[in-house]
This record gives sequence, structure tokens and C-alpha cells, in this order.
Amino acid sequence: MAYLDHAATTPMRPEALETYIDCARHLGNASSLHRAGREARRRVEEARERLGAVLGAKPSEIVFTGSGTEANNLAIKGLHWARRESGRNRILSTSIEHHAVSDVVEWLRDHEQADVTTVGVDERAYIDVDSAVADIDNAPDEVTVVSTMSANNEVGTIQNLGPVIAAAGAHGIPVHADAVQAIGHVPMSFSDSGLTALSLSGHKLGGPTGCGVLLLKRATDITPLLHGGGQERDIRSSTLDVAGICALTKAADLAVTEQEAEERRLSALRDQLIERIQQIAPDAILNGDPVNRLPGNVHFSFPGCEGDALLMLLDAAGVECATGSACSAGVAQPSHVLLAMGRSEDTARSSLRFSLGWSTTQDDIDALAAALPDAVKRARSAGLS
Repeated sequence: MAYLDHAATTPMRPEALETYIDCARHLGNASSLHRAGREARRRVEEARERLGAVLGAKPSEIVFTGSGTEANNLAIKGLHWARRESGRNRILSTSIEHHAVSDVVEWLRDHEQADVTTVGVDERAYIDVDSAVADIDNAPDEVTVVSTMSANNEVGTIQNLGPVIAAAGAHGIPVHADAVQAIGHVPMSFSDSGLTALSLSGHKLGGPTGCGVLLLKRATDITPLLHGGGQERDIRSSTLDVAGICALTKAADLAVTEQEAEERRLSALRDQLIERIQQIAPDAILNGDPVNRLPGNVHFSFPGCEGDALLMLLDAAGVECATGSACSAGVAQPSHVLLAMGRSEDTARSSLRFSLGWSTTQDDIDALAAALPDAVKRARSAGLS
């Protein structure tokens, strides 16, 4: 089986799995004062220190969460709630965010009457930086938080957030970045970024599911989502997942340490795959920036094909990938990202994402190239019938 859906979840790195199993063998709640509890706390704090070194953050800026989704919710809701007490009520975000961000913003709009400004994108999924900066500068006293992704999870475009971060920073407005897809694939230092908050997820790095991180600048006023024991700086309450935290840290350490070499390897495989797809289906449309994209991201629209049909045909041939569409209540919907980029609904529905990761090999690329011609032919025939 050729697995080309690393953007959805990445297999655990063997080293991370070994770390997880080793930690899971040891008893101890990291909040307990006895020997086992102190040992669990030591493991957590050592992981926190190492993760901080890897991500360019202070250990005290690391808040462990249960997922990237929780980290996004905590950042956006927490910052908005804390700052709206001073009369602000506007959230600035973009039209191509992952649902773990966009649904949070929409919920705050629909249930708590937040004012929302949505920044558009161009045909390559770059956010309109000039518009975002103008929105900030024109009414800085209204904005509670700016939230935007570092790199798009569907089409792979890597954003230039520098001007937006600088504009917000000049007015003391916190900026949150969903970096779930970016960490480990593009160089990033939290301390150098100018960001107030950054989210990441363990299972996108080769770590376990059910474990994420919010990097949050110290002395940032934020309202917790979860109340209970106040385990993480009173910002997040829950018994700490010691094994998950240690395994996530190990995976992040490997991903960031090997990032430069892995970027070269994956970029070569990615570019080869793009070329081979274009040879097989000359009318296929590459989505996202052709150069400034995540090293493991390949996203195409195949005119005349239904993405779901093409996905299932490839799956039957031993190739696993993803459609460019989301699924809501069991009803397939065209990708909001592609629609925001100006694609038609038919084009959006005809799209597939092939995403590469640490376990991807030349054999996986060859398997897709072998299976794709017949799958496209059959998908187009089905579309015409």
C-alpha cells in the first residue's frame, strides 16, 4: 500500500513509538508528590525544555494540549475572551483556514456576536497581506486577535505572515498561527517570529494522536477553556499525558533536526510526482504556488473526474490519498479553500491531495504513477455516463 496522506496523519516515528512505550510503562501522575509522581513530572519538564530548544521557545511558553484543534480553540477563544473585556470584539482571520480555526471563529460570531473580518486570498492561496494590514491599521482598537495559518493544509502554499505580524504588533494585537502543517517542514523559531501564539499537533510530526501544543508568550492574558487542576500555568487543566508529551517531543526533535535534509528529499520526490502527473494527465491543474509550497504537498484538480471516485479507484489500486473536499454531515462539499481561490465548484470537486512524509519512498511515487492512468480514465468515463 502506498500511503500518500501524511497531511491528514503521519505514521509514528519508530523512535517516538519507542519513547511512548517506555514512558507508558511507568506509573505516576505528574501532579502527585510521591516518587512516581515526581518522576513523571521530571519527564514532562525535560520534554518541555527540549521542545522549547527545538522550537525556539522558552520552556515556560509551552502549553501541552490534547490536540492541535484544542490548541487552536484555546488560542482564539482564550485571547478573544480576555481582550473583549476592554471593549474590543473583532476577530481577523482568512478564507482558507482549517476548520479547527474557521469553525471556532464562526462559533464566536454566531453564538457570542463577535465581529469577524475575513481576509481573502489570490488564485495561489496567498492571503491578501495588504488588505489584512489595512484592516488592522484602520481600526486597531477593535481587534481582539488575528489568526491565520502558516501553510495551507490543502494546497500547500506557504504564507508570508511577516507584514501582518508587524502591523498587529505595532498596535499590541496578538497574532496566532496555526502551524500544524508547517512545523518540521519549514524553518521556524517562535522567539523570532513575532507571534503571540502558535499551534502544533503531534500526529502531523510522526508523534501520537491526542497530543498537541500551544506556544504562548509569557504575560499574555488568556481565558482558559478547561477548568480543573490548572496543570498548565492555570491556562489548561487536565492530567498530563506523560507518554504522549515525551513521544511528541521526540518526534518534533527528529522532524526539526532533520528538516533541512528531509526538505530536499521530499521536494525532489514532490517535484518528480508533479511532473509525472502532468505527463499522465496534461490537463490536470496544479493548485497552490508551484514553488513556494510545503515540500510534501502535491494538489491537483483533474477535469472531468469526481475526486471521490478517483480517490476510491486509487484506493482499490493500493494508493491512499485525500480529496480536496471536506465532508459535512455525510454530504460531500467542494473545498472552501479552492472556492476561495476562485475555482469553480466542478474544479473543486475534481481535486486530490497527495501528501508525502518521513516514510514516503520512491516506490510510493512509482505506485501512484502506475495506478493513476487507469484511475483517471475510469473516473472520467464514470463522469460522462
